[in-house]
Amino acid sequence: MKFEKVALIGCGLMGGSFALAAREAGWAPHIVGFSASASSRQKALSMGVIDDTADSIAQAVQGADLVLLAVPVTATSACFEAMAPVLRSDALLMEVGSTKSDIVAAALRTLGDKLHCFVPVHPIAGKEVAGVEHSDADLYKDRALIMTPMASSGASQVQLAKQIWKSLGSYISELSPAAHDAAFAAVSHLPHVLAYAVIRGIFQQNNGADLIALGGPGFRDFSRIAASDPVVWRDILGTNREQVLLQITHFKQALNDFETVIQKNDPQALEDMIRQASDLRFNWRMGASQNSKD
Repeated sequence: MKFEKVALIGCGLMGGSFALAAREAGWAPHIVGFSASASSRQKALSMGVIDDTADSIAQAVQGADLVLLAVPVTATSACFEAMAPVLRSDALLMEVGSTKSDIVAAALRTLGDKLHCFVPVHPIAGKEVAGVEHSDADLYKDRALIMTPMASSGASQVQLAKQIWKSLGSYISELSPAAHDAAFAAVSHLPHVLAYAVIRGIFQQNNGADLIALGGPGFRDFSRIAASDPVVWRDILGTNREQVLLQITHFKQALNDFETVIQKNDPQALEDMIRQASDLRFNWRMGASQNSKD
């Protein structure tokens, strides 16, 4: 497996990490990058993340046999439109966004006779910091990769996508776009909302700065994702709006249950609820640990 030209659209953390990992794996000798920000693509070039810069999406994609799109999800449709006329008919096109139903709909609207090139994927990896300067060649190693291939995705493109991500150390699962969005509203999108809400709730109090200064390692771990890129998460929460709102409803009910037993001063009921959550978390941790060894 080797590519003549890899086009990286979006020279940030996710795209930059992919480029570094691909270079380390040995199958991407020439990577051309484009970002809407000229400073981002110049930084990627100076860091050796990419070999050349392009002044437009079309220029970057022209002649590429592999295209990775790593931009905020609301920018995807415009990117597809810009690359469709020049995308090679035998190329593999992937994007790494955190929502999928909207991405699939955008592909159906814009890619035309190049639709078979497209295989949507979602690497379950990242950091709370953004920017190519935080790129990491090991970002995708020992991480899950969710593929959501479309009925129109070419068989050779799907197989090639699997080979690529396996070469980067990812382990692969498949979901439909709708199932993906429902699942990640629960385990990713809602937790981000909660982290943002907790930080806001603390700082809305007069002594918020004093309170947060007392936070220990547990609070830091819990609230870490509140430092995530605001633009990226604005787009994710907006594009997966219905599923996020559903998960907020489930969370409100669970929170209300805790509020009720605390108001009633019922220590046994409170202990039972805590124990149930603790047991569920422990069993998930053990299962996740076992699965990571398979």
